[in-house]
Amino acid sequence: MLPPGLQTAVSLLYPARCLACGGLVDADFGLCGSCWRDTSFIGGTVCDACGAPLPGGGDQLSPHCDACLTTPRPWTRGRAAVLYRDTGRKLVLALKHGDRQEIARPAALWMAQSAQNIMPPDALIAPVPLHWLRMLKRRYNQSALLAKALAAQSGHMWCADLLQRMRRTPSLDGLGREERFAVLNQSIRVHPRRRHRLIGRPVVLVDDVLTSGATLTAAAKACLDAGSGPVFVVALARVVKET
Repeated sequence: MLPPGLQTAVSLLYPARCLACGGLVDADFGLCGSCWRDTSFIGGTVCDACGAPLPGGGDQLSPHCDACLTTPRPWTRGRAAVLYRDTGRKLVLALKHGDRQEIARPAALWMAQSAQNIMPPDALIAPVPLHWLRMLKRRYNQSALLAKALAAQSGHMWCADLLQRMRRTPSLDGLGREERFAVLNQSIRVHPRRRHRLIGRPVVLVDDVLTSGATLTAAAKACLDAGSGPVFVVALARVVKET
């Protein structure tokens, strides 16, 4: 902690700014009132597999959305912190493409709150990997930033390179559900030198956005095929169809 006088001087020189719009806020890593209202935090009844919000009560023991009932997920349970719209979308894009790495810290807090009831205490947290060529271009993996911050928030162990992207897949933007799954099929594997860390152990996979679930499906299958325990997923944002 800085001495009070120095802390005040720093605050005057570098006032806290809203993560989304850059407006003045009371504390670092926060959102202004307007951006907070435009952030669709996910709560209430959600799909136990993908974290999508559900209308009404549904099956209170294990509610699932239509997509997860139609195509069961290879992971056990999943959650997301916000909907991929408005401020939530802005934050994801800023973290992913805008070099706004400081967003990972508050985002991981929201993710930890949304997933606190599904993460086993002995689980190993791991990010969805980037291909090395994409990593070279982007310089960082936004999912790894989120995984590291989530581990710090939750007290879990994490492994930055548990998974490897075996081939560079094209952008999934504009592709349909079946096309996404076909592109990502068998594109991810467990790092041969990290396999011992997941044998029989629960794994929590972290990604920035959950859309069709194709990427997380490939990652979850890789963990299970390598001998992991049950797999759980946590995303910062969930894409849902507008109703």
